[in-house]
Amino acid sequence: MAEYQRSNEEDLWIDQATQGDDDAFAQIVDNYQGPVYNLCYRMLGNKEEAEDAAQETFLRAYRNLKRYDPKRKFATWLLSIASHYCIDRLRRRRLKLVSLDDLLPRRERAASTPGAEANYLQLEHAEEIRSMLDGIGEKDRAAVILRYWYDFSYEEIAESLSLSLSAVKSRLHRTRREMAGRWSIQNKAFVNGGRQDEASAV
Repeated sequence: MAEYQRSNEEDLWIDQATQGDDDAFAQIVDNYQGPVYNLCYRMLGNKEEAEDAAQETFLRAYRNLKRYDPKRKFATWLLSIASHYCIDRLRRRRLKLVSLDDLLPRRERAASTPGAEANYLQLEHAEEIRSMLDGIGEKDRAAVILRYWYDFSYEEIAESLSLSLSAVKSRLHRTRREMAGRWSIQNKAFVNGGRQDEASAV
C-alpha cells in the first residue's frame, strides 16, 4: 500500500495525539480524511452515510489511539476501523449501489475517452457491474475494494478484516471467478442480442 507510507512528521503527530494533543490529531484527520471518506463512500454508496461513517471512524480511532501498535501501518489500522464500521452498517440494511464512475479506479476513468457508442457500452457495463456488486457479501466487497482500489496486500486485508490469510485469498479468488463468470455470460448475451438486431435489420 505504497500511497500511504508513514512519514516522520506523522509519527510525531501520532505520539502527540496519544498524549492528548488535539491539534496533532486534527493533523491526522486532515491527512487521512480523503482516503477514509472514499472507502466509506465506496462501501456505503451514500454521501451522507459516508460522512457519518468517516466521522465515526476518526472518533473510534481517537478513543483507541493508545491501543495502536506502532509496528503496524497507521493507514492499515485506520482503514480497518472504517471497514469494520461500514460492514456493520451494511449488515443493518440493503447495500446501496454507487455509480460505476465512482467505483472505477481513477487511472481507468482518466484513460477512457468514449464516443457515443462507447458511452452506450459503458452504461451497459455499469449495469452489469452494479448487478455483480449487489451479489457480493459485505466482507467480500470490503476485500475487493481494499485490494483493487487501495492496493492493500493480502496480509493487510487479513489484518484489516480480521480474517486469515488463506481466507482472504479464497474470498478474492472466489469473488473474481464468480464476477468473471457472470461478466462472460452477460456479455455473450449482449453480443448475441446485437447480432439478432443486425439480422432483423437486414
